[in-house]
Amino acid sequence: MREFLVDTIAYLSPTHALDGLDAADAERTLATTNHSIAEIVAHIDFWQRWFIRRCEGENAPMVGTAADGWPAVASGSWPEVRARFLESLESAAALGTHEAVMAASLDPPIEFPPLANYTVREALVHIATHNAHHLGQVIVLRQMLGCWPPPAGSWTW
Repeated sequence: MREFLVDTIAYLSPTHALDGLDAADAERTLATTNHSIAEIVAHIDFWQRWFIRRCEGENAPMVGTAADGWPAVASGSWPEVRARFLESLESAAALGTHEAVMAASLDPPIEFPPLANYTVREALVHIATHNAHHLGQVIVLRQMLGCWPPPAGSWTW
């Protein structure tokens, strides 16, 4: 599961996608976009942490509106937003190290019907695909901001 979350193979790893990004660029919202990079990362961390809590058996309710899943990002907080996301990413990966845990159904089940029968494995896959979607947005925003590629470089295909 780690290869889907942290040490990704199909796309640039989350750590590398965020490397070398300063607060000014990460917190900047372009006129043609809805969110800054920092807001996107805070959003994926919000849902990643929610799914982790559900995987751990906490009955955390789903938010009432989509907007509630987009936490505000304070000016200058990019380093903390980034660190918090990468920390919870490691927590998600740790859940995927034991086959018995991965096969277990979420208990209590998620109240949203399409997710009601999720196992821990399915929740981790959900995290990975949600992260991949939004990290793709981060890369496009970095390109638009002129701060791409990251210091370690990127794939060319």
